[in-house]
Amino acid sequence: GQPGQPPVDPRAGGAWPTPVTHDQRERSVPGAPLGYTAAVELSSDRLVRGKQKAKSSRNPSAASRFRLGGKKEEAERLRKLELIRTPVLSCYRIAVISLKGGVGKTTTTTALGSTLATERQDKILAIDANPDAGTLGRRVRRETGATIRDLVQAIPYLNSYMDIRRFTSQAPSGLEIIANDVDPAVSTTFNDEDYRRAIDVLGKQYPIILTDSGTGLLYSAMRGVLDLADQLIIISTPSVDGASSASTTLDWLSAHGYAELVQRSITVISGVRETGKMIKVDDIVQHFETRCRGVVVVPFDEHLAAGAEVDLDMMRPKTREAYFNLSALVAEDFARAQQQQGLWTSDGQNPPPQYAPPLPGQQGYPAPGQPMPGQQTPGQQMPGQVPGQPMPGQAPSQA
Repeated sequence: GQPGQPPVDPRAGGAWPTPVTHDQRERSVPGAPLGYTAAVELSSDRLVRGKQKAKSSRNPSAASRFRLGGKKEEAERLRKLELIRTPVLSCYRIAVISLKGGVGKTTTTTALGSTLATERQDKILAIDANPDAGTLGRRVRRETGATIRDLVQAIPYLNSYMDIRRFTSQAPSGLEIIANDVDPAVSTTFNDEDYRRAIDVLGKQYPIILTDSGTGLLYSAMRGVLDLADQLIIISTPSVDGASSASTTLDWLSAHGYAELVQRSITVISGVRETGKMIKVDDIVQHFETRCRGVVVVPFDEHLAAGAEVDLDMMRPKTREAYFNLSALVAEDFARAQQQQGLWTSDGQNPPPQYAPPLPGQQGYPAPGQPMPGQQTPGQQMPGQVPGQPMPGQAPSQA
């Protein structure tokens, strides 16, 4: 076909993304997204000194590389690990937001997602919903030039996990990301309806989805991000303006119908630069502890400050410990979210045994003829399938 006429089925032509195998300095596809060449040529391999080769963090004992102390600390770490590995039987959505730019929002999204992927051995997805040229796509080695807009356009053809996988890039931890256009004129067209449609499709394949949102609260897609979020993570910095901006964000959300989400939210105080002795970080922590469910302080880390691909193995032990604690804090809410949807037993302790997540590589379909826990109401899509596995014979939902 002609360059200006995309085929009806995106899989039949260049609109359907394929793994990059050509010389990446040449744009072989005229319609390649703005910034894709920069992502390749200004990669961390070229710009960061002493960078180790990528190695997989996908082994369950990876977190044990950092030491927390004696037996009591080890028992606490195992308690948190058990929390993080709580079976998730319906898509759990985490929104990461801040009113200020440059406070570590994208870094937090990537590091939290990578930690969850490493410890859960599960499919974890992070989406860039930032309308102002989001940079999530730069925190993972890009495997495709496809963006969230490409995925939205291909929704009618997305019937399986492998269909979606062609739009994502995967980190060594197992975290997958879907990038956004780095051209703000294009990325702003990703709106509320697009976001909801994307989450509807992606939520059937990924048990946990993180959304790296923009710095504004009024842009179109933000409404869907907040409405669909099970967990809100507010990013602050250990500074006067960073903390007041984060607190103002909580005020605005509370005044606009998200008070319950704010009460259940988590604040991350992100050390994006070295903190001097002038700032009383403990006072900032105390302030946010009265406003939300928990507070995690992430210390400054040179690896994260480089703004390159996030590698858990290159973080300082205390930084990695902070993200491990953040993951456990997020996971404390898994049971509540699933009870709310009728997916847990009455005592809230154990999920139905036939829905325990399968080991990697195993099939985990529900037994034929068994009802889904919590009957769905008419017109409601109830993802009751095992994480990462579509229900047998499942057809894409039509809006």
